[in-house]
Amino acid sequence: MLIGKPGCHLCDDARVVIDQVISQFRQENPAAEISYVEQNILEDEELLRIHHDEIPVLKINGLVHNFWKIDPERFRAALEKLVS
Repeated sequence: MLIGKPGCHLCDDARVVIDQVISQFRQENPAAEISYVEQNILEDEELLRIHHDEIPVLKINGLVHNFWKIDPERFRAALEKLVS
């Protein structure tokens, strides 16, 4: 899950990194079912309370993986761990 909000340039950057890493990962691991959803922090009071100063936030299986800047190598390693 990518938690962000409209007009957030860091969220836009995170989306690009996530899409690139997932695209490459799918090519190399066609059997892996990897997807993500986006959540607007402004539409969820609980997320806003918890993550108001950390967006974008990337959660994997409900746990915070990164916030502010998504490290592509670290994200890729997490995906590899999920499918192994």
